[in-house]
Amino acid sequence: MSILRILSCLVALAILAPSLARAEKPLGGAFFDSFDSFNKKRWYISDGWTNGDHQSCTWARRALKLEKSKLVMFFLPEAGPDKTNLCAEIQTRARYSYGTYEVRLNTPKNSGLNASFFTYIGPVHGMPHDEIDIEILTKDPSKVSLNRYLSGKPMGGGEFPLPKPTTEGFQTLAFRWEPGAITWYADGKEILKVTSGVPSAAQKIYLSFWSTQTLSEWMGRYKKPPGPLRYTIDWVGYTPLGETCQFPESMLCKEP
Repeated sequence: MSILRILSCLVALAILAPSLARAEKPLGGAFFDSFDSFNKKRWYISDGWTNGDHQSCTWARRALKLEKSKLVMFFLPEAGPDKTNLCAEIQTRARYSYGTYEVRLNTPKNSGLNASFFTYIGPVHGMPHDEIDIEILTKDPSKVSLNRYLSGKPMGGGEFPLPKPTTEGFQTLAFRWEPGAITWYADGKEILKVTSGVPSAAQKIYLSFWSTQTLSEWMGRYKKPPGPLRYTIDWVGYTPLGETCQFPESMLCKEP
């Protein structure tokens, strides 16, 4: 093999290496997490930073707690150094692709906070920003905010009424992500379906509870609560596209 051919091959491998690395990244499979214990192999706890100036709290490990087989995410007003607010986030270590994503949750009511369940991949992972959102803006827990991002651009969604406020007991929210479509559900009933601007890259699963003092038009003007606020997650589950009824609580088990 000539020197030129060898050099050509090396250049080609260098160009292909990032995409090959992404392609070889193993995907997570079906799971159901009822939080009887904290699975450190599945989840990573965000601790000691914020996601930007829009966030008026710092992710903190101590803002998480397991309680009676539930995960409780706290917002702790002025509980950190220099009276900073503390808040909570977990993310999966694995990436997940097309399928059904489900969460059973309960939130408080307080203006200026966001209790979310979403998937995300982005520059921090060496990828473009793609995202699929379920967010309870706790200024009004009778609605859910839905959105998706493709290559960093918000593709739109909106706010939709829920069967009941998320302050009144637990409620199951979900989305089904498939090639060319995303459908969101509340307690098994469809609330929105989109067929454009749909991401295709595998993403990590996130749960977070955070505050803002800058995104007031969207999340409401921040109101300091008199004490800690609780975002409680009963369970989280994921079923890959094409598979059925992986756990009894899944909405897929109720489909004909």
